[in-house]
Amino acid sequence: MSSTRPIRALLRGLDVLHVLNRHNGATVSEVASSIDLPRTTTYRILETLCVAGYAYRAASDDRYRLTIMVRGLSDGFDDEAWVTQIARPYIYDLCREIVWPVAVATLSGSSMLIRQTTDHQSPLAVEKRGPGFRVPILGSAAGLAYLAYCPKEQRDSLLDILAKSKKERDKAARNRKKVYEVLVDTRKRGYAISRRSRRVSDELSFAVPIIADDRILASLAFRCSITALPEAEAERRFVPKLQVAALQIGQDFMDQHKTDALVSASTQSVSAESEEEL
Repeated sequence: MSSTRPIRALLRGLDVLHVLNRHNGATVSEVASSIDLPRTTTYRILETLCVAGYAYRAASDDRYRLTIMVRGLSDGFDDEAWVTQIARPYIYDLCREIVWPVAVATLSGSSMLIRQTTDHQSPLAVEKRGPGFRVPILGSAAGLAYLAYCPKEQRDSLLDILAKSKKERDKAARNRKKVYEVLVDTRKRGYAISRRSRRVSDELSFAVPIIADDRILASLAFRCSITALPEAEAERRFVPKLQVAALQIGQDFMDQHKTDALVSASTQSVSAESEEEL
């Protein structure tokens, strides 16, 4: 057995995260009481989590709550599994049809994480991106699509985090009115558009939300060269195909969850019957 002593401060911080996760907001005193810590120590831990972006203190009731940054801690498990199993065949089929690179991205902390991409299968992909590549939320079609369709509370929390960021790519979040105008236009169209200047030619990206049970799971996107494919033509020819693929992925996701639920219920029933016989 290892003789390494655990870091008490880290253990206490994890305890605080667990408390906040169980409640819809908690005061310093409530958290301190739950994990039997001095109030001053608890306050320092909570404020540290705020500085790191994992929590915030609401001015309305002085209670601490978790931010969507916490979701980033679980990235690479559930999201990776379903994207690989369900979405991968669809994006490769779509890439073979439209030739341009297609990708699936999910929210990861304060950026979008490319979970699966067909870059290495597309002869038209100038930059070969792979799984694990990150793109900014406000500077990508995938990010704008996610932001436009996620719950308002999540959207506002995320924009608050981006507005405090010192990164140049996040500065746009400081103009909340302009961001919301872009998101309203995105919702009206049903898809997001992003343009990026490059040396050879400007790059154009389109993205649509992948939704299951009224919950956005990810963004499905493709990108192309404006020089090779004008925006109006790209919208007309390929965006409808992107939307169909997103609907199919969302439906398959729901079907899979229903199947898993039935299997789980059946297993529990068999287990209960076995216990009764014993």
